[in-house]
Amino acid sequence: MHWIAPSERDTATDTLEKRLWNAADQFRANSGLTAAQYSAPVLGLIFLLFAETRFTQRRTALLPSPAGGGGAGGEGRRATSRTDEPAAYHAEGVIFLPQAARFAHLLNLPEGANVGQAINDAMAEIEKHNPQLAGVLPRTFQIFTSTLLKELLKKVSEIPVSLDYDAFGRIYEYFLGEFARTEGQKGGEFYTPSSIVRLLVEVIEPFHGRILDPACGSGGMFVQSARFVSEHQKNAADELFIHGVEKTDDTGRLARMNLAIHGLEGDIRHGGHINSYYDDPHEAVGKFDFVLANPPFNVNAVAKDRLASDVGAGRRFPFGLPRTDNANMLWIQLFYSSLNKQGRAGFVMANSASDARSSEQEIRKQLIEARAVDVMVAVGPNMFYTVTLPCTLWFLDKGKHGTQRADTILFIDARHIYRQIDRAHRDWADAQIGFIANIVRLYRGEASDFTLGGEEAKAKLVEIFTSPPLKKGAAAGGGICYADIPGLCKAATLAEIEAQGWSLNPGRYVGVAAGEAVSDEDFKEKLEALSEELEVLNSEALELQTRIAQNVVSLLT
Repeated sequence: MHWIAPSERDTATDTLEKRLWNAADQFRANSGLTAAQYSAPVLGLIFLLFAETRFTQRRTALLPSPAGGGGAGGEGRRATSRTDEPAAYHAEGVIFLPQAARFAHLLNLPEGANVGQAINDAMAEIEKHNPQLAGVLPRTFQIFTSTLLKELLKKVSEIPVSLDYDAFGRIYEYFLGEFARTEGQKGGEFYTPSSIVRLLVEVIEPFHGRILDPACGSGGMFVQSARFVSEHQKNAADELFIHGVEKTDDTGRLARMNLAIHGLEGDIRHGGHINSYYDDPHEAVGKFDFVLANPPFNVNAVAKDRLASDVGAGRRFPFGLPRTDNANMLWIQLFYSSLNKQGRAGFVMANSASDARSSEQEIRKQLIEARAVDVMVAVGPNMFYTVTLPCTLWFLDKGKHGTQRADTILFIDARHIYRQIDRAHRDWADAQIGFIANIVRLYRGEASDFTLGGEEAKAKLVEIFTSPPLKKGAAAGGGICYADIPGLCKAATLAEIEAQGWSLNPGRYVGVAAGEAVSDEDFKEKLEALSEELEVLNSEALELQTRIAQNVVSLLT
């Protein structure tokens, strides 16, 4: 199925966040600083203005009302004194700001002041009075000239103080995304494009519970989960219990700042050589309702001897260790083993993991036979800032045992559903995300939900899945029900999957719609996928060759 939404340029969205970014990036270009040097301090200033907005609202509420006298009355004096008590702010989830750390104070520093040192000191004071932010805020403002910092402070001050959590959060996320795009490969280590994350969230539906991301980057999975909860009229801070792991200390700080700017708190373990392969800081096995992740693909040189004690039923790697020097199946098992009996997971994975042979195929077979794999979505190229290759979204659901879909897996080919952002990048429009997510809901027999995507997503779903006469049982989808659609989706049985060598590649099952030919892009993707598979096979062959040589030597000595 082909659905190419109008490009971002066509929608002409001259948003506040875009104007702010253009100005901030122009300042950077004139400063000689790299994006990596520039990103954390700029995000820190956005965070500071957000914190001041919330602080001012709470301070106003703590001031005595005129009716309370405010003068000789004891109640007025008590209320006034509380305006300088950090606990009075923390009780409402608000960051306390001492006078020298307030945005207005920094904005109005006199000419000749050392602005970089003043902001560094402000960040230190905020951490001192708000223990949950200890070690989080950037303190590298001395690399900027005072003139540049003055310009940045003025530009950030243009953000209206009337903005809510979500609007401030969007600005922060927009800057994260643009920094990721600017930094290229390094940017992909901390940021997953929001449209990918939103689809993951829409499919696993994290309404309430414990949520884990063992490769959490800057925390985008948590932010989008919270947005999903808020869009369904609940308070995300009350509904979600956030846990993350991030091996890079600086990125872990970005995640904690990202949570704070969205009014969230979480247990993010980062830095200090922590690594999700070897470490289990949250004692995750069987503990989580939801897992969301975009782990690094095709990692090699994992020290498998350090994992031996975590192999076996009820442990982190229940299906064994792959013999190949590739960590994809390690990640997948970590996600699976972290789920409780009703848990759901959604994650991004290299295409090669869907078709890999040898020991990886055996692990994949066990995972399929455990009835945990629920949905597989093929994603086209250019959806990420760092790689052009296509990828696959995996969705696990341990709660599908005992349901009608226990012995089937839904495959969706979304490679030709996208919006072209620019020449080199694509994403999904909200309607496209809503459409794909509602295919899954139809398949599960759940009611459709067009909170994301609205009427456009609904119209597309009705167009594709309604065929007269309406099928029995259509009520769950509001007049439509699931059906296999060539070129788009297929619910394959375990027998069909076994016949395909336990492949989880959607292209093997969905096929091509009637009248559609295989495009040049499809051929290119297939060739790239085959090349990736060949690389894996060559690695396996080299490993076998080494093992055979070692065995021969041992026999001859």
